[in-house]
Amino acid sequence: MRYFHHDFDSIEGYLHHRRPYLLVDEILSLDDATVVTQTTVPSEAIFIHGHFPGAPIFPGAMMQEFSTQSAGILIAARHNPMEQFDTTDPMFNEFALGVLVRIKNARYRGFARPGDVLIATVTLAEIVDTVFEFSAVIRCDDKVIMRNRFQLTNIPSSTLQGQ
Repeated sequence: MRYFHHDFDSIEGYLHHRRPYLLVDEILSLDDATVVTQTTVPSEAIFIHGHFPGAPIFPGAMMQEFSTQSAGILIAARHNPMEQFDTTDPMFNEFALGVLVRIKNARYRGFARPGDVLIATVTLAEIVDTVFEFSAVIRCDDKVIMRNRFQLTNIPSSTLQGQ
């Protein structure tokens, strides 16, 4: 499979995700095997207010999603099989990039609260056919609060659209 290198001006140029679900605020660095991203835990997010009332924390599932979105940026930027790629029209693209297919493990070692700045370092460990295996570390105040391994794949857009 042939891959094309893409450079984009904004995070929305890499991902179809949009606010309030888009979790990546900034790309700090990006190369062929590693992406480092940043987000600030939003105090206004609906999932913060209900998790847990009186002691709001960023859900572990959202930390997984933050690392998954970061990996999706790496796939779109450096391992995109499409010569033309448009994140504003999902029907345009032949493939949906970076669909989560497996979480191998996730270990949580701390909490993130509204206003905390999280840094995700996501590293591509292996590519087998169209499956990308990643490891990720999420830090808050230089403390590791999550480590995980997971796999993403590229699937035909028609499959994602239920066709």
